[in-house]
Amino acid sequence: MSTRAIFTGHNSDGISHYTSDSILQAVQPFGPDSSAFTTIHSSTTVPVSNTAALPVATNALPRCAPTGVLFCTTDFPPNYSAPMHRTQSVDYAIVMSGEICCRLDGGEEKTIKAGEVIVQRGTNHEWINRGEVPCRIVFVMVGSEKIVLDNGSVLEETVFKRP
Repeated sequence: MSTRAIFTGHNSDGISHYTSDSILQAVQPFGPDSSAFTTIHSSTTVPVSNTAALPVATNALPRCAPTGVLFCTTDFPPNYSAPMHRTQSVDYAIVMSGEICCRLDGGEEKTIKAGEVIVQRGTNHEWINRGEVPCRIVFVMVGSEKIVLDNGSVLEETVFKRP
C-alpha cells in the first residue's frame, strides 16, 4: 500500500507553504507476504526541528530512537501475525481499517477495530490479523525511558526478525 504524505514549512520570509506532496511506498523487509511499513516522518530528538531537512526514507523496519519520535503506518495482511516484541517507546496507535488482535506476553488479548485506539506502553506484544481483509494501523511512537522493575531488572527492547 502507498501513502500520500503532504508536508508544510516556511519560506525565507516566514510565510507558510507546502514543501512536499508525494506518494510514499511501503517496504516489506520480511518478504512480499508479510507486513508492510511506511515511515512518514521521524526525528532522533524531541523537541523536533521544524526547519531541518525531511528524513530520507529507507527500506528498513521503522524504529523509534529512544530520544525521538516516529510517525508511520503498518499494514497487516489477512491471517498474518507479527512475532512478540517490545519497543522502547510509548506507541499511540489508531486502527484505520480492518481489525487487529493485540496479544500480550501474559496471554491477554484484545481486538481493536477500525476507529479504535491503543496506547502501547513498552509492553511485550504481538499483532495478529485473524480477519479476511488487511488491517492498517497508524502509529506515533515517542521514545521512552527503559522500564525498571521494583527488583531493579530492566526490560530491554526486543526486535523481531523474520527468516
